[in-house]
Amino acid sequence: MSELIKKQVTDAKAHMDKAIDHCDGELQKIRAGKASPSMLDDIVVDYYGSPTPLSQVSSVNTPDARTIVVQPWEKSLLSAIEKAIMEANLGVNPQNDGVIIRINVPPLTEERRRDLVKRAKAEAETGKIAIRNIRKDANEKIRKLKAEGVSEDEMKTGEGEIQKLTDAYIIKVEVLSDAKEKDIMTV
Repeated sequence: MSELIKKQVTDAKAHMDKAIDHCDGELQKIRAGKASPSMLDDIVVDYYGSPTPLSQVSSVNTPDARTIVVQPWEKSLLSAIEKAIMEANLGVNPQNDGVIIRINVPPLTEERRRDLVKRAKAEAETGKIAIRNIRKDANEKIRKLKAEGVSEDEMKTGEGEIQKLTDAYIIKVEVLSDAKEKDIMTV
């Protein structure tokens, strides 16, 4: 295999790794009945007029499986954090005791679990689509190498390597999705 094709395969692998990481991150945000600090990752707080991620203005931890505790670094931020959590529409009700904010995560109903499984499958499908798009881009780049003197056989070999990568990464997405589905459906 020529160096030009090897570079395309390496680039595609790097992009697919990023797609897997993104898919995994999105799946982690879907709650599975257990409290997790990652549930609050997307929350942005108004910090003296500028939108700031919650993790940069407070510590977020889970003392037990059903509770999230948010401890702001400045007491004046308590109401702003509480408001941001309410507006995030997570289906939880923050309780402000003047020092920290407690969030009790309710157990999931069967219907809610099914909805979350659907969301996880949709997220996994988005990951698979991203990987297929990376495959398409890599194959197009390999075909353009013909102008630089790459033979048909080398191009076919390169496209075969890209397809093997694609198959392997789609299996990785399915493994992530299956693990998340099992986690969600476990009562």
